[in-house]
Amino acid sequence: MGKFKRVKTAVVGCGTISDIYLQNMTEAFDILEVAGCYDSIKERMENRASKYGIRQMSLDEILNDKSIELVLNITDPKRHHLVSSQALNAGKHLYSEKPIDLSLEGARELVELADRKGLLYGNAPDTFMGQAIQTARFYIDKGLIGDVTSVYAVLNRDAGLLAERFPFTAGPGGGIGLDVGVYYVTALLSILGPVKDVGGFVTTRNPERTHFFPAREDFGEKYTLEAENLVVGSLVFANGVMGTLHFNSNSIGNEKPQIVMYGTEGILYMPDPNCFGGEVQVILKGQTEKVTLPPTHGFAENHRGIGPAELAWSLRLGRKPRTSKEMAFHGLELLLGLYKSCETRRFYEMTSRFERPAPLPRGCLGPAYGGSPLEAGLAV
Repeated sequence: MGKFKRVKTAVVGCGTISDIYLQNMTEAFDILEVAGCYDSIKERMENRASKYGIRQMSLDEILNDKSIELVLNITDPKRHHLVSSQALNAGKHLYSEKPIDLSLEGARELVELADRKGLLYGNAPDTFMGQAIQTARFYIDKGLIGDVTSVYAVLNRDAGLLAERFPFTAGPGGGIGLDVGVYYVTALLSILGPVKDVGGFVTTRNPERTHFFPAREDFGEKYTLEAENLVVGSLVFANGVMGTLHFNSNSIGNEKPQIVMYGTEGILYMPDPNCFGGEVQVILKGQTEKVTLPPTHGFAENHRGIGPAELAWSLRLGRKPRTSKEMAFHGLELLLGLYKSCETRRFYEMTSRFERPAPLPRGCLGPAYGGSPLEAGLAV
């Protein structure tokens, strides 16, 4: 690590997503030193600790260990506020999975707490730092499609199928907006900046469901979807771009995600923002068929963990993390603003702003491209 001391980090939450986080944090990002992990379900904690050669720790041990500088909060959405506030109050820098909180008031409390204590606080999703979205931003910033005038984002899922495999998706924070739509929203915000006004319709269609996986102990029992499963919205960005969102998890399970940006000189097509890589395509004025643009950045594989790593580099270099709490707060306000608009039958005027994150430097594509190591891109 040269002159930079590694950032000692602890993970709170050892569910499914923790596996890829820990794999990357222990193998791909040298700036991080994973000290240990905690989960309220002992078997999950034992599994992750054994697999990655790290300590099993209690939450109190993590919070009271002065050598641990950074806490990664990847608990269930309902526990995000409690764990995040405990970490910040213990003087730890924090990176949290999305959503930042389940309420705007709770999120504001956490943002203000981090500010008062002078702590870095980053939030998922970090996929906007992946190859696809960084490539799309590069070409848009360079003016390839001229002035961007409008955008739409579309996502389909099957809420019933997901609830069988991942029960948290049926509860608060697990819906098509806060759990998945946030990837699309963050991609748009990272490229186009803040939003000024939103209007939308949000509902939970057919909330009464029946468990249909025979292997489940509750097979055949009734349950209630508490999370939204249909979100349709309109956005006006501060820069004048207009956009639409269409998130539907009353559909089929094989996702057909789309983000399309319309400009005065062309149309740009982005791949699934829940992934890091994928083809970025364009139709330029005078053309009739899409062409695939060459990638300009690295991180094409599943690099979850890039967010904590970039925050750790930000800590050592004395800068704000790209996964800023302000952008995460703005994204949450946007989604909850759609709900408020539906409730009041009025447009919702956004109250928050954020600085568009700096792009990753071009050229750090990794050894496969004959370039420098991937992590070099985070240290600039």
